[in-house]
Amino acid sequence: MKHLLFLALLLLAGVSQAQRMYSASGSQMGRVDGDRYYSASGSAIGRDDGVRIYSSSGSQMGRLEGDRVYSKSGSLMGRVDGDRLYSSSGSLIGRMAGNRIYYASGRLLARADGLRRRQIIVFFYFFL
Repeated sequence: MKHLLFLALLLLAGVSQAQRMYSASGSQMGRVDGDRYYSASGSAIGRDDGVRIYSSSGSQMGRLEGDRVYSKSGSLMGRVDGDRLYSSSGSLIGRMAGNRIYYASGRLLARADGLRRRQIIVFFYFFL
């Protein structure tokens, strides 16, 4: 009985540590497991080595350096200033508020369940 209780607690702990991205309507858009990003269907879509972002095939998609987001060619894609997300031209394109991500217009884009700030930024610029 103790083993079953321990197994149940482990499973519940795993569920509470879920790192998932949900659409505004509540459907799962993807998840993160360590440095790997997955689609809602469970297919690998990319990975993050702490600086560079890679596609599932292993080709570099871009990089995140400090508050700047760059494409694979090295051109600026955008920047992050606190909770605000900007395009390369400096236009506000989104913002983060707790576990919610909004379009610049204020409309809810997604909800991040258990994702760290960097993971939200990577999802926003590369996988949404």
